[in-house]
Amino acid sequence: MSEHTTMIPAEGAGEKPSILELLLKPEIPNVQKQLPTRSYKIKRLSELCGQDVVFALRALPYGKVSELKESLSDDVNVHILLAGVVDPNLKDPALQAKFGGATPAETVKAMLLPGEIEDLSRAVEKLCGYRANTIEEIKNA
Repeated sequence: MSEHTTMIPAEGAGEKPSILELLLKPEIPNVQKQLPTRSYKIKRLSELCGQDVVFALRALPYGKVSELKESLSDDVNVHILLAGVVDPNLKDPALQAKFGGATPAETVKAMLLPGEIEDLSRAVEKLCGYRANTIEEIKNA
């Protein structure tokens, strides 16, 4: 057997699969192709509208959050939010017209409170694995 061949135990053989075998399982997605998504209800807007106002958020591809943080000194949270919101389309001209924003960033700042912008931006970052405890130390391993 060559050093590049992975031996897969027969069903019921009682051996634990290797970490490599676990990572090769179909349940483990390529996160660049299947970015995590979540939906968040905006409480204040929901109360004002009399029905749920829900924003669908998606994680950003590798390095996008860092790129935004490095390239922008102002309004980083707004730009993370704009990059991570899938629905509604915050760049829609109708929103810009209603809220008087010359840019999507200005529109968002006119529509959402600063705390809402920060909460949604953090939610996008959490979907990317930031601001979350994503690993656990194994003692005596």
